Amino acid sequence: MSNLFRRKRLAIITMVYWVLLLYILAALVFWFIELQKQNRQMTTFRLGQLSPAAANYEQSRLSVLNEEKRKTGQYLGEGITFLMLIIVGAVFVYRATRRQIYLTQQQQNFMMAVTHELKTPIAITKLNLETLRKRKLDEERQDKLIQNTIQEANRLNDLCNNILVASQLDSGGYPMTNDELDLNSLVQDSVQDFKTRFPSRQLQLEMEGESEIVGDSLLLSMMVNNLIENAIKYSPKEKPVMVKLSSANNLVSLEVIDEGPGIREEEKKKIFEKFYRVGREANRQTKGTGLGLYLALKIARDHNGDITVTNNKPCGSNFRVQFRI
Repeated sequence: MSNLFRRKRLAIITMVYWVLLLYILAALVFWFIELQKQNRQMTTFRLGQLSPAAANYEQSRLSVLNEEKRKTGQYLGEGITFLMLIIVGAVFVYRATRRQIYLTQQQQNFMMAVTHELKTPIAITKLNLETLRKRKLDEERQDKLIQNTIQEANRLNDLCNNILVASQLDSGGYPMTNDELDLNSLVQDSVQDFKTRFPSRQLQLEMEGESEIVGDSLLLSMMVNNLIENAIKYSPKEKPVMVKLSSANNLVSLEVIDEGPGIREEEKKKIFEKFYRVGREANRQTKGTGLGLYLALKIARDHNGDITVTNNKPCGSNFRVQFRI
C-alpha cells in the first residue's frame, strides 16, 4: 500500500511538472508572437509616416525595414536563449528530483532492511538464551544453541561494522592505515571463519604465490567477507563457493566465484551503488542492506584497485578484485 501510494504521488508530481513546463514554453512562444506582431505594427506605422516625395524616402524606408529585421533577430535570439535556459534548467531539475526520489526510496528500503536485519539476530539470541536458562539441555544441544547465538552475534557485529565504516568512508573520517599485509593469510582467515559459521557450505580456496599488499587490514577483511557472504547468500546451499588468490605482473588478483543464478547485464553496473539490491523489493527473499558490494568497491579503489563482475560458466557470478602493487 505504501509503495502504491508513493508511485501515485510520483506520477502526480511528474504530471504537474510537465504541465507547468509546457505552460512556460507556451508563454514563451506567445511572448515572441506578440512582440513580433508589435514589431510589424510599428514598422507599418513608421512607413506610413514617411512621405514618398521626400528626397531621402528610400533611405528612410530601408532604415525602417532594417530596424524591423534587427528587432526580429533580437527577439528570436532572446527567445532561443530563454528556451535553451528553460530546457537545460528543466532537465537538470527533473533529473535531480528523480535522483533524490530514487535515493529516498533506496534509503527507506535500507532502513526497513536494517530494521529486519537487526531484529532477527536479536530475537534469535534472546530465544536461545531464554531456552538455555529455562531448560536443562544436554551438552550437545547446549553447544549447538551457543554456537548459533555466537553466529547471530557475529552477523549483528558485521552489520554494525558495515554501517559504521560506510558512514566514515563517505564522510572521510575513517582513520585508514597503510600496513604491509600478507593477503594470503588474511583471505585464508576469512575463508576459515566462514567455514566455521557455515559448516554445511562448500568453500574452496586456491592460492598461487605470495600476495603482499599495503593497506588497512580491517577494511580488506571486510571487503573479502562481504564478497564471500554475497556469494553464499545468492547461491544454492549445495553449490560450492570458490575463492582464488594469485599474484602476477605487479597485480594481485582476488576472485570469489559462485554458481548461483548470476546477475543480469543491466544490473551489473548498479549492484555497486549504495543501497542497491538485485531484484524487486516486493518479492525479494534474500537478506541484506545493499552496503556489501558498495563497500567492496570503495575499499578496493581506496587500495589502488578495482572490482569487476563477470558471468561464471555454466552459471553464477565471478567477482574479481585486482590490486596494482
